[in-house]
Amino acid sequence: MLKPPLSPQGNFPAVGLGRRLAAMFYDFLLCTALLIVTTFIYKLIMMSFIGEAKMRELSEAGALDGDPLLSTILMCVLFAFFAKFWTHNGQTLGMQVWGVRVQNADGTAISLWQALLRFVVSMGSWLCFGLGFIWSVFDKRKRTWHDMYSDSQLVRIPKQKK
Repeated sequence: MLKPPLSPQGNFPAVGLGRRLAAMFYDFLLCTALLIVTTFIYKLIMMSFIGEAKMRELSEAGALDGDPLLSTILMCVLFAFFAKFWTHNGQTLGMQVWGVRVQNADGTAISLWQALLRFVVSMGSWLCFGLGFIWSVFDKRKRTWHDMYSDSQLVRIPKQKK
């Protein structure tokens, strides 16, 4: 299925590391709030099944630390957050503030598969002490590992006039 081009269209410059990190910091704050709310809802649901006393007992014993179900839910929620924004208008809220957009080379929105690749490889980039992001400083086209692996690009778009 052909995706329509993102708006605005044009030949935009690649995004440097500084602007990329600024947008990521903004999204980090939003994602932190999202994860707190998700964890709260998960704990409420869990408490409705096992009761408040049992929940308190498990919590004090440390049995809830590293809960694999909660970890899986949080990863899925994070992916859903990024995938929704990236595949529809190419911008998360932090990217909108900093005038950054992820797109294909032809100016269309990335696919869900590309979003998954970006998400997974960017986590790997952080796990390698940020080397995947620092790579953009040395790449002629300012690409990170997840840009290259997902065959997408981050561009700086001009401010929209209202």
